[in-house]
Amino acid sequence: MDRSPTTIDLWTYREAESLGIDARRGFDLSGYSVEATDGGIGKIDEATYETSRSYIVVDTGPWIFGKRVVLPAGVVDHVDLDTETVFVDLTKDQIKSAPELGEGGYPDEAYRVELGGYYDGLR
Repeated sequence: MDRSPTTIDLWTYREAESLGIDARRGFDLSGYSVEATDGGIGKIDEATYETSRSYIVVDTGPWIFGKRVVLPAGVVDHVDLDTETVFVDLTKDQIKSAPELGEGGYPDEAYRVELGGYYDGLR
């Protein structure tokens, strides 16, 4: 499968097989640890699975003073089911510099557009 950035939809998970998931089992990433390319960033509070609108919400704990960050599904590189860890193809600094999630705690359309522009600009 071609994984070049131009072929990955930012708001869609990659094929289940390329993520290391058996699609027949289904999956829920809530509670999984998240690893950036340079280390751990927290645990998944919520994962959505809407067509072309999927994302994960990560509780960063003490790493970014307890903030929650939203990562579009397309940045998920692979999943280790044995260790319940999600690996993303971003650095900690890239995630830390992303637009902050508003007080409502859930991404509205304006925030999604801003976030999408930010992550598209990294590719």
